[in-house]
Amino acid sequence: MKILIADYAESMMPSHEKEIAVLEKGLPGCSVEVFTYSDDRRREFLDAIADSDALLTAFIKIDEEVFVASPHLKVVSINATGYDNVDLDAAKRHGVAVCPVGEYCTEDVAEFTITTMLALVRNLKFYLNDIDVNHKWRYDYAQPNPRLSNMTLGIFGLGKIGRSVATKAAALGMRVLACDPFISDQNYQKVAEFVDLVSPEELLAQADVVSNHMNLNETNYNFFNKERFAQMAKHPYFINMARGAEIDEPALIDALDNGQIKGSALDVLSSEFPDLATHPLVGRDNVIVTPHVAFYSTDSIINLQEISCKNIVYYLTEQPEKVFKLVVDPANM
Repeated sequence: MKILIADYAESMMPSHEKEIAVLEKGLPGCSVEVFTYSDDRRREFLDAIADSDALLTAFIKIDEEVFVASPHLKVVSINATGYDNVDLDAAKRHGVAVCPVGEYCTEDVAEFTITTMLALVRNLKFYLNDIDVNHKWRYDYAQPNPRLSNMTLGIFGLGKIGRSVATKAAALGMRVLACDPFISDQNYQKVAEFVDLVSPEELLAQADVVSNHMNLNETNYNFFNKERFAQMAKHPYFINMARGAEIDEPALIDALDNGQIKGSALDVLSSEFPDLATHPLVGRDNVIVTPHVAFYSTDSIINLQEISCKNIVYYLTEQPEKVFKLVVDPANM
């Protein structure tokens, strides 16, 4: 039995010892191969996966070509919460299970959201740059904002992360609005005491800070476009901790340039591997860009490796009920 761990170099774990240990413990006698992927090594990747029973990856495009090239493949384990890089219809046609990690970094992303919100509202980057670059000591260098307790946070996507952000924001005294057409009554009741569900138009009209935590699906590609930025009546701060594809990036840049929004914190961009040297969002005092790092803590990395590898173990040892989350389950097709 062969397990292939493959991804872009930038997305690989610094060490694979933990992953290999979990796999070898759960699947005695298995072989584990690590492959550093790049687009120009696609052919080599297809050769490597040809005799694999399982694939562990996060960002490689897994499509019909991959499934055709891997007749022994039984499961693709995604060491991330998103799985839009996998052609789920192709996986179904080939009878290959797909299991992302549904929960490993909720608290980490929520903490990071609050951190970047505070940095934006308190103009932290303005002051740091004024000291580090301009060598000035000026309290009035940036335009002040109200206290957080006098501000309204609008959250798109009230899943686990969105609810955690809402809980933390409410504890800081903020009024919290949310928009999520898919949320169940059961999940909403967990935060109903301090979160008001409203329409997108109401949220955009009332929020001082807009924070995106939506799962990417066919309904929300380029969701935040020119029209929605124009609806942001209070010229809010805009935070994206979800997916870059949900943002019309040129529209975001225009909104920043014309003052439609005061600033932005972005943990993702339209490209997972952007050219930062020339990117128009880099180098602005009112924009915080981070390298998809909101999830990153010692705790989350341990959870990520354990859950994604145990998903493979459970599936290959015929214990699918223990797999954390199956988005394609050949047994139920």
